[in-house]
Amino acid sequence: MMKNKTLKFFGTLTGVALLAAQNGFAQESGAGAATNTGDSAWMMTATALVLFMTIPGLALFYGGLVHRRNVLSVLMHCFSLACALSVVWLVAGYTLAVGEDGGWIGGIGALFHRGVGSGDILGSAFQMTFFIITPALIIGTFVERIKFSAMLIFSILWALVVYAPICHITWFGGWFAKLGVIDLAGGIVVHITAGVAALVACIMVGKRKHPEPPHNLPMTVTGTAMLWVGWFGFNAGSQGGATEAAAMTLFVTHLSAATAACTWAAIEWFTIGKPSVLGIVTGSIAGLAAITPASGVAGPVGAVIIGIASGGICWVASVKLKNHFGYDDSLDVVGVHGVGGLVGTLLAAVVGVKALGGFGDFAMGKQFGLQLMAAAVTAVYTALASVVILLVVKALVGLRVTEQEEIVGLDQSAHGESAYND
Repeated sequence: MMKNKTLKFFGTLTGVALLAAQNGFAQESGAGAATNTGDSAWMMTATALVLFMTIPGLALFYGGLVHRRNVLSVLMHCFSLACALSVVWLVAGYTLAVGEDGGWIGGIGALFHRGVGSGDILGSAFQMTFFIITPALIIGTFVERIKFSAMLIFSILWALVVYAPICHITWFGGWFAKLGVIDLAGGIVVHITAGVAALVACIMVGKRKHPEPPHNLPMTVTGTAMLWVGWFGFNAGSQGGATEAAAMTLFVTHLSAATAACTWAAIEWFTIGKPSVLGIVTGSIAGLAAITPASGVAGPVGAVIIGIASGGICWVASVKLKNHFGYDDSLDVVGVHGVGGLVGTLLAAVVGVKALGGFGDFAMGKQFGLQLMAAAVTAVYTALASVVILLVVKALVGLRVTEQEEIVGLDQSAHGESAYND
């Protein structure tokens, strides 16, 4: 019965797509077209870099952190989401996230990209890569015990119900945008939403029965390096062209990651006597997540401030708070992405001031209040919507595998394969 429900869900989606495809696509050029070939070349490169963050970057980063009997499962999660969410973006993601300016959602006027001109396609492709990676971040919280069907359905529904409206009100003329909330590349849209959803999901799915240490840290380091490089497209690409502002964004992105990595390693060195490979790479991701919202207003000094703050605060969240409260956030999505995104969202109001070498034009106190409000609204909406979506998925197919399937490993129980012969 579960298989029938899942097949019916995706079969209905496919049928609607085939019917709508008969109407074709508009070919008019539209707003948002790159102004010159240099900008176009950079935006195509940035689009490729952000996709590179999910496959193979995030896939390898997460894949190395799980037990060897679950590595193919994690790679499958990331790869399948890149495929499925690309189609969902074409069908409904674009119109809900971008659509028309204003309102709480983009509307349904551009379903199946109707009316999207050739001049807007590059912008759509760039935004699609964000639509892909945000749900993919969440899978790190419930790896090694969630059903593959549950992961797919949850991710698709969550992308449409949570990501799309928050994206619209922040970046495409909605409520946050009109208020002047700062979020260049996704501290709110990507990291806070993913982090809050991850917290809800790991609690509702439940703890792993038999948690194991990472099976391949070299794989994780490789994935981290790919994420770091890809993040230049993520942040600097969000400036919309090959500009001086994009160059500064790239520079501060790198500085924040490097500083946060050093901070996390220093804390470990001081507290446990040895800096770990896992610690330094995790610290770099915290710095990347934190600089993301502020990378359009921060200067080099501000990037260092955010790096230090995120390295320290995310370490506390991932090590101390998680252990204290006992939730099984398997790969620290909450502590790194959620908390890192919050730190950067709030500090954007601080590091953006001219006294700290920033490029913002605002009063620190007022802007901090706006940032805090936007973060709080996003967190509450994301939490409530995620609970509802998970309950729907649980009713449709169930959330987690059996204990025996978990012991065998999801590579074999879900996919009938194994990365290792022994």
